[in-house]
Amino acid sequence: MEDYGSSDDDYRYSDQDDSDCELYENNDQNFELLSSTAQVITEESLLAAQKEDLRRVMDMLSVRQHHARTLLIYHRWDVDHLFEVYVEKGKAYMFAQAGVSVDEYHGSNSLVSASVMCEICMDDIPSDEATRVDCGHCFCNSCWTQHFIVKINEGQSKRIRCMAHKCNSICDEAIVSSLLAREHPDMAEKYERFLLESYIEDNKRVKWCPSTPHCGNAIRVEGDKLCEVECSCGDQFCFNCLSEAHSPCSCLMWELWEKKCRDESETVNWITVHTKPCPKCHKPVEKNGGCNLVSCICGQAFCWLCGGATGRDHTWSSIAGHSCGRFKEQEKTAERAKRDLYRYMHYHNRYKAHTDSFKLESKLKDTIRGRISKSEETKSSELSDYSWVHNGLSRLFRSRRVLSYSYAFAFYMFGDELFKEEMSKAEREIKQNLFEDQQQQFESNVEKLSKMLEEPFDTFEYDKVMEIRMQIIDLSTLIDGLCKKMYECIENDLLGSINLGTIHSIAPYKSKGIERASELQVCWSNKANNTGVTAEFDRSEESGCSSRKRARKDGEMFDLNLPADALDRI
Repeated sequence: MEDYGSSDDDYRYSDQDDSDCELYENNDQNFELLSSTAQVITEESLLAAQKEDLRRVMDMLSVRQHHARTLLIYHRWDVDHLFEVYVEKGKAYMFAQAGVSVDEYHGSNSLVSASVMCEICMDDIPSDEATRVDCGHCFCNSCWTQHFIVKINEGQSKRIRCMAHKCNSICDEAIVSSLLAREHPDMAEKYERFLLESYIEDNKRVKWCPSTPHCGNAIRVEGDKLCEVECSCGDQFCFNCLSEAHSPCSCLMWELWEKKCRDESETVNWITVHTKPCPKCHKPVEKNGGCNLVSCICGQAFCWLCGGATGRDHTWSSIAGHSCGRFKEQEKTAERAKRDLYRYMHYHNRYKAHTDSFKLESKLKDTIRGRISKSEETKSSELSDYSWVHNGLSRLFRSRRVLSYSYAFAFYMFGDELFKEEMSKAEREIKQNLFEDQQQQFESNVEKLSKMLEEPFDTFEYDKVMEIRMQIIDLSTLIDGLCKKMYECIENDLLGSINLGTIHSIAPYKSKGIERASELQVCWSNKANNTGVTAEFDRSEESGCSSRKRARKDGEMFDLNLPADALDRI
């Protein structure tokens, strides 16, 4: 039973195997062409990606950079939603909600009198030691600095509010950086890092790649976030839950399945079904013979049927006060545990069989390369295109993934854990037969393709190779159609008929497999925009995020693999 309680980490697919095979796919195989809807944000392109959204808001609303950032952080970097609020509610409402103050105090730090009284510490200070923010409130630099430090340590650095009572205005990032950098450059560095990483941490369209060890990349998707993507590091994952790619399982199904495979609950079920506790030492005892009078290693003899200790009152000729044949609720519970265990074993065995097949078939890649090299040497004039072999192998890898996850899906779809109250017994049986018929067709053709790809075609004559070629191409096309049909059955006939909202939605089927995120390319220039607002990105004195950075070597970047607190030690 050790296999049934083991971790699925041992069976995780090798993403690189599938990726390598796709390099050989050509347009002759009628595969669908997918436009890239996912982009990789690297350490170098993170700042450019952020500036791209900042510029859109600055151009549209004619605001400064720190106001644009405040608005975007409030709206979780959703530029389209921000513009919708602007159109529907108006500029004044949007600014008030986000804490943006744009008035006559903007950009003015000069004070009329030679000295002012700070309303926080109640000290009279020279006017050049006080700072006025956009909302008009003015306090001494020392109080501002302490306020900024407290908020950063509390995790509120991305939206630091004014110290004045009931003032919701967000402080200018340039002022925060400037005051912190004077006496606490490490804190200023941390603040700038928080602002930079807010594009990922607060952005629902962007998430860190979950690779281990972390590659330092983030992925940005356009459109529906319920999708599966591949990072440039090769890691493939579900963008919604950041687990490994698991369709046709929903995120909740996969979470439950992983937990079930990791937990020791099924081992406990096995012990419940196959053992009885000793009435003396209470250790589990397994019966290894036909006689129902058993003995524990502690020396206690007891009856296997009822679990009672044997002795003067319990013999085969006389049982005082009870009968081994009477029904007890514990026996009913044991039978239920036994049934649930066997059901789990059925689906887990098939799930594990396909993951194991994938690992073994992954070795075919090197074998096929050797066969192709050998064939090119002996049959170079007759057959030069072997893309059909790589296409078939790539299709096999994808199909193994889907097949293995389909058994985890079936375990929950037709069990009592999630949909017991959503379907009647008769309705569940009909849907289960429909799904299993399609799953069986899909599975049988995948096995045929696996067998065909293992043929030593390098030893065959030309006519035989061409026959195998057509069979692999036909099987690949057939499997693609069957897989798509099974997805449609799951989305429309199974999950679609249950009104549970989007909790059990699955990533859509893609014939070419999981989409590879393209490298983000952002081009921008430092020039005045068409609204009259001067771009602030490259001017260090006005950017508010780079004006007081400690000196770095040319080309040195933030190490995005480090937590923000680690900057204190750099």
